[in-house]
Amino acid sequence: MLTKKNIAIIMGGFSSEYEISLKSGNVVYETLDTTKYNTYRIHIFKDKWVYVDANNAEFPVNKDDFSVRVANRVITFDCIFNAIHGAPGEDGYMQGYFELLNIPHTSCGMYQAALTFSKRDCLSVLKPYGIKTATSFYLNLGDVINEDSIIDKVGLPCFVKANKAGSSFGVTKVHKKEDLQNAIDVAFKEDDEIIIESFLDGTEVSVGVITYRGETKVLPITEIVSENDFFDYEAKYLGKSQEITPARLNKEQENKVNILAKKVYNVLKMKGFSRTEFIFKDDEPHMLEMNTVPGLTKESILPQQAAAAGISLVDLFDNAIEEALKQP
Repeated sequence: MLTKKNIAIIMGGFSSEYEISLKSGNVVYETLDTTKYNTYRIHIFKDKWVYVDANNAEFPVNKDDFSVRVANRVITFDCIFNAIHGAPGEDGYMQGYFELLNIPHTSCGMYQAALTFSKRDCLSVLKPYGIKTATSFYLNLGDVINEDSIIDKVGLPCFVKANKAGSSFGVTKVHKKEDLQNAIDVAFKEDDEIIIESFLDGTEVSVGVITYRGETKVLPITEIVSENDFFDYEAKYLGKSQEITPARLNKEQENKVNILAKKVYNVLKMKGFSRTEFIFKDDEPHMLEMNTVPGLTKESILPQQAAAAGISLVDLFDNAIEEALKQP
């Protein structure tokens, strides 16, 4: 009989997304095949790293080797399932830590995580490969703000975004010049770098790409139709949007965005999960951003796409672990 693998499911994190991460992590915990894996919920917060057992008792994690002592037994892990959205699970820190400890993990590599977590760095790296994007203007905290220069470059309406924040935190759609400064202030509450982008008026889609059974696989596309002015936090998590899978695209549009999403995944040398957002302008997909630890609840976009491709949650999560364990 094969020995069951010990799987640590890390969740929580340091960002505004920690509650969503806890939901994702618990879905993974409830879904993984317990005849194949021993599963452990690990909460990662700034003030504590703890294993949380079935009775919600907490046991501290030894950060020297990422082990846990329960009674007189020391538990070590064969693989880490990363369900932390935002810092430190999506920005390269946890990836680097586990790579130093030589523990396999389900997310992309340290460099890929750090690069994709910075919207502006990621888009800048991809531009030479012909990836179309919105016109953008960058600001760092402390920079002199010239509203006329910004509007001359990106136009109105425009989007002001925190550069390194997910789940639409720190994002404002600006219609009038007098609202620009407030939007900049909101974004700087989430990050010390911001990106201001031109408004692209077109169909928004989300494309999941994963490594599945050793191959790069593009999942069925989801169309995002927000009841709000854009796909903000309410639209994402409080039911103020329609997420239509498969998206209502013509065959040419579908082919273009499928090829592009796969190209981005391969150019960046990604592995594990990814979900990339595009908007069609003049029938051409323009990339907005890539998420490398997307939501993993049953209602989340990537699991919806997997289901449309005939991949169950059990298979989706099991495959992520199997692919991680293959890595040299």
